[in-house]
Amino acid sequence: MMAVQDLHETSIVRRPEGRFMGAIRRNGAGYMFLAPWLIGFFCLTLGPALASLYLSFTRFDLLNAPEFIGAQNYVRMVTADPKFLASMKVTLIYVVLSVPLKLAFALAVAMVLNRGMRGLPIYRAIFYLPSLLGTSVAIAVLWRQLFAADGMVNGILAQFGIIGPSWISNPNYSIYTLVVLSVWQFGSPMIIFLAGLRQIPTDMYEAASLDGASPSRQFWRITLPLLSPVIFFNLVIQVIEAFKAFTPAFVISGGSGGPINSTLFYTLYLYQEGFSYFRMGYASALAWVLVAIIAVFTAISFLTTKYWVHYDD
Repeated sequence: MMAVQDLHETSIVRRPEGRFMGAIRRNGAGYMFLAPWLIGFFCLTLGPALASLYLSFTRFDLLNAPEFIGAQNYVRMVTADPKFLASMKVTLIYVVLSVPLKLAFALAVAMVLNRGMRGLPIYRAIFYLPSLLGTSVAIAVLWRQLFAADGMVNGILAQFGIIGPSWISNPNYSIYTLVVLSVWQFGSPMIIFLAGLRQIPTDMYEAASLDGASPSRQFWRITLPLLSPVIFFNLVIQVIEAFKAFTPAFVISGGSGGPINSTLFYTLYLYQEGFSYFRMGYASALAWVLVAIIAVFTAISFLTTKYWVHYDD
């Protein structure tokens, strides 16, 4: 009887701890190192995102308590807000023009640098520099001065007897100045393209040359297929960045999106609704629509990979 009682007491004292507490005890050091990221993710990313999702269904002006109004913000967006459609049109034009041009220019420069020229690290640093500075306010101000009516661009054109327009204030040309600024920031995809080109075996080009393939045929039949995973990665990243573009349009247009909404990027319109007109609930709805648009474009890119992206297998 005493032996049974001792065994029962021992089992109580030595009862195995739960899986959760056991994992915490075994991996406590790892969780401590992860704690700053976890706190930042839940407090600075996930928490505000969920709060903005709730605010998108409310009427909120930052001064009064949010008033739940259901889906009225989303209904108004597609039925009674012409600026929403205008900003969407401008943003789509910017994405469709800037992303392919930037990737094409970045690939061309990467292929030139891949030939093994002297001082390659210096050229890489020089070409990458615009990607670091391009989204800054200072560069946007400089760009506005370059394309002004009396700016350097028109000064150069005047040397050839061409009278250039006021690129910034003319609605027919203002969006294209922002496209040029985006293409000028080709350094980041160029570095990635250069790394991808270095992974293509040189013996494939040698074999193609022996078979009589011209450089253009080698480009279309070897370079592009083997580089397609890198092109896909750059495409997704640049599309997302193009949809999120804000600083150049804000600085060059003075925050108005003009002239005649020709530079009214979606993010700029979102900013106006939230911080100029204090319609924070409507701005939250605009933000979630942007998230959905980016998700759709990303999903389409992934769904089409089986037709044009070629992996090693």
